Amino acid sequence: MLTLWRNASGVRIPAATSNAPATRRTETMSTEDTQEDDDLTYFVRVGQTDLDGTKSVERALAGLDGIGHRAARLVARDVGIDRRETFGRLEDEEIEEIVDAVESFAENVPDWLTNRQKDFFSGEADHLIGNEVELVREQDINRMQKIGSYKGIRHQRGQKVRGQRTKSTGRSEGTVGVNVEEIREEMEEEAEGEDE
Repeated sequence: MLTLWRNASGVRIPAATSNAPATRRTETMSTEDTQEDDDLTYFVRVGQTDLDGTKSVERALAGLDGIGHRAARLVARDVGIDRRETFGRLEDEEIEEIVDAVESFAENVPDWLTNRQKDFFSGEADHLIGNEVELVREQDINRMQKIGSYKGIRHQRGQKVRGQRTKSTGRSEGTVGVNVEEIREEMEEEAEGEDE
């Protein structure tokens, strides 16, 4: 079986097959390859998050909180960039377009695709990214705890919130079940104490 892979310059090279020696994969880097590595930006700052510039656009954007692979594909398609292109090799203008598309993601997609469909205070759909995701989550939990809702009380107690079973999982104490040996010893001690 012959498989293909791309080297740094984008040229397809046949990879080593299962019965061929693995030495064909290691090739010396030419001066063109090292010059192309100079153009690579290893860390691209989007919002308050550093994204890996060596990954593809889709994988790099998926590293941002609030953006998954599906949202990253939609952002790349909206901007008109191939999602498999290396993120660190993009021009500054293209990166700015991506940042704008990520920030205005909620305006360009239906409400069911956003990660906050009905905000408690505004009632509108919004898409949170970066640090906002964790901050808003903590605010929601604090609000539920203050009003004393069922979910708030479960959060306060450190118990499971979404209706999972708690008989066999979610045990925070050290005791897991009944220790029969201790009960037998206690019963024997009590029996000896009554006999005396």
